[in-house]
Amino acid sequence: MSAAPPLSTDFEHLYGNHHHWLLAWVNWRLGNAADAADLAHDAFVRLLTRPCHFDSPQQARSYLRKMANGMCVDLWRRRSLEQAWLDALATQPEPTVSSAEDQAMVLEALGEIDTMLRELPPKVAHAFVMAVACEMTDNEVAATLNVSARMVRKYVARAMLCCMKLEARLAAGLPDERVASPAAALPATHATPALPALPVSPVSPVSPVSP
Repeated sequence: MSAAPPLSTDFEHLYGNHHHWLLAWVNWRLGNAADAADLAHDAFVRLLTRPCHFDSPQQARSYLRKMANGMCVDLWRRRSLEQAWLDALATQPEPTVSSAEDQAMVLEALGEIDTMLRELPPKVAHAFVMAVACEMTDNEVAATLNVSARMVRKYVARAMLCCMKLEARLAAGLPDERVASPAAALPATHATPALPALPVSPVSPVSPVSP
């Protein structure tokens, strides 16, 4: 596979030969025709914006399948995150329930945090979640990760810096500057299921992490 200029004929050929196949594959993967149609459409939109040349139909389908599979995983992660947040929200007293607009902002922040944590080294992400979401002490986190308390503080500081950059980026995209702090969007200990996409569940003992 090699990069190629955006030729409409190439894209039309790919779409005509592979869209029905990709739609069927994604529908089998998701078990939902509407979601499959949206995802297959988005996959070809990505291909339209980043055109590629394929040497064979097999190579094209392998590329499309890999891309669509990643999009399926992202969809499941986002849905799981949203459901966990809604479940946590349902346990709150009625007067504390946020407006639909505020809930949408928090969900956006949680989604951004999930992405941010996955881009950090595992120990940094784990230390941040255990310290902020689970309210564990530096020594408790250090014992779990088999590092020093000083290193835990460095890990958390690094993650908090990423949160500050994320908050600034989110605020820049909102004209009224109403944005929930990403770190504040992390639920308290009783609501930690709102971070189901982490490699290790924050509410259970954390498996040893390799250096």
